[in-house]
Amino acid sequence: MKRKSKPIIRVLQYVILVIATLYALYPVWFAILASGRLGDRLYTLDLGGMFFPTEWTFENYRVMLFEKPFLTWLTNSLKVASITTVASLIVCTSAAFALSRFKFRGREFFLVFLLAISTFPGLLSLVAIAQLLTALGLYGKHAGLILAYTAGTIVFCTWNLKGYFDTIPIELEESAMLDGCSPVSAFFLIALPLAKPALAVTAILGFMSGWGDFVFASVLVPAPDSVKLAVPALYSLANSMSVPWGYFASGAVIVIIPTIIVYLAMNRYFEGGLTLGGVKG
Repeated sequence: MKRKSKPIIRVLQYVILVIATLYALYPVWFAILASGRLGDRLYTLDLGGMFFPTEWTFENYRVMLFEKPFLTWLTNSLKVASITTVASLIVCTSAAFALSRFKFRGREFFLVFLLAISTFPGLLSLVAIAQLLTALGLYGKHAGLILAYTAGTIVFCTWNLKGYFDTIPIELEESAMLDGCSPVSAFFLIALPLAKPALAVTAILGFMSGWGDFVFASVLVPAPDSVKLAVPALYSLANSMSVPWGYFASGAVIVIIPTIIVYLAMNRYFEGGLTLGGVKG
């Protein structure tokens, strides 16, 4: 029988939840308010304007969409994020299924090696990655950036997918093969459909790696404007004399829209893909 918490405890719980929600949502709301202010003002002297749209203009959005190459930057980000997502799914799914289903020499060492790699801060590998891409002739190109992002998703996504494949009974695939399916057909027809939640997590992580990154994108693809991605390109709008906060804010609002769409499209799979993939290895 469940014990009912005291009213004062429940009130405190709700107060904490409300404060945490406001703390998480206000920065986004503040960016939306700033994107509609006239000029390059980040703040307003009107106290109400810090919480409600007391003044509003779409001028910043018009400039970003029609006078700045922002649509080109968005297209570049979408291309890099989409290809990174597909590449992460192909590489991590294949590796995870092999580690889950096949027993081979060095398997345990490889799993431990993946964990060891995950403890290494990715930012410290930036110089080495830049030198490697330069040697391959991919520095300054989207292909090199996609390669770097895909490599960054391998460790967590492979472990998460491997844990999820472990929860799928191998007898299902064996039954399919007894009915005439080849091992490859059983993988595509049985294992992959059952692993949709974990695949959704991999897709979201792959998309976010290529969409919201600043450091790798600004270093590995520094110029020109025609190949820049949206997030580092927004930073390049500033100069030593002024910071166009209105353009920053309107661009940031536009940038978060695809992320919200992707998350909402895969939200029903997200929780199950994280929890089930993380409990068995």
